[in-house]
Amino acid sequence: MKAKATLSVLLAGLLVAAALVMAAPARAQQAPETLTGTLAKVRETGAIAIGYRESSVPFSFLNARREPIGYSIELCRALVTAIEDAVNKSLTIKWVPVTSDSRIDAVVSGAVDLECGSTTNNLERQKRVSFSPTMFVSGTKVLVKKGSPIKSFRDLAGKRVAVTAGTTNEKTLRDLSQKFKLGIQLLVAHDHADAFGLVKNGEADAFATDDVLLYGLIARDAAKAQYEVVGDYLSYDPYGIMYRKGDAQLGKVINDTFQVLAEDGEIERQYKRWFLRKLPTGESINLPMSAQLEAIIQTMSVKAE
Repeated sequence: MKAKATLSVLLAGLLVAAALVMAAPARAQQAPETLTGTLAKVRETGAIAIGYRESSVPFSFLNARREPIGYSIELCRALVTAIEDAVNKSLTIKWVPVTSDSRIDAVVSGAVDLECGSTTNNLERQKRVSFSPTMFVSGTKVLVKKGSPIKSFRDLAGKRVAVTAGTTNEKTLRDLSQKFKLGIQLLVAHDHADAFGLVKNGEADAFATDDVLLYGLIARDAAKAQYEVVGDYLSYDPYGIMYRKGDAQLGKVINDTFQVLAEDGEIERQYKRWFLRKLPTGESINLPMSAQLEAIIQTMSVKAE
């Protein structure tokens, strides 16, 4: 009887030990990874700061209720959902307005966690911030009033050209003027809407920025009969979502999320919504996706082996 009792105790002990061994991997998988950088910050505060633009149509702009909307905004909302999953916590979005001139400093300083606008990813900016995968490809062109004699960049010689402060377009025009000795009079505006306003009221002969933004401003104002975009591309500008440099955990969430959005067709759906359908103004930019962006999205959608 005593032997049987001893055997029962031994069997019970072995079963408990086996259960503990089997449970250990499960607990290890459930244990949360130590969060760092932005993920640790948003987990602690319960909020994430998104930088938005007021007139970067159709990427990031304000609707009639003064709420941020647009292509970049929708992609950033998807990123916020992924970040919530990563930190296992619902987050409140804090909307922070930024301009072309203030956006990079806002990311570097931590005033915003994601900058969701129309920002070109280039080597100079990569020294200070990081970028998501490319979500759009654009380039500098020129907007003028219909009937203007300006048809190419060479016609800008001696002319007053509006640009937006802090943009790659400003540098492009300065370099172009110097290289070809055009003597362009640059008028540096606070934001895209202000620069467009300089052409409207006759203070500038042209406005130079990314072509898609020019089409967006024209569509927002329902002004296709009054303005046109002319000339060849003067620069190459791939857009991305900005976030703080050196934030590996956030970078992985962003890259993984873009891969999923590309794979399930969400990027393409959002593109159609903002570039091919009517904007809240009732107008459409009517800009089909470029072959370059199609190729980028297709490549993005392929999982790494």
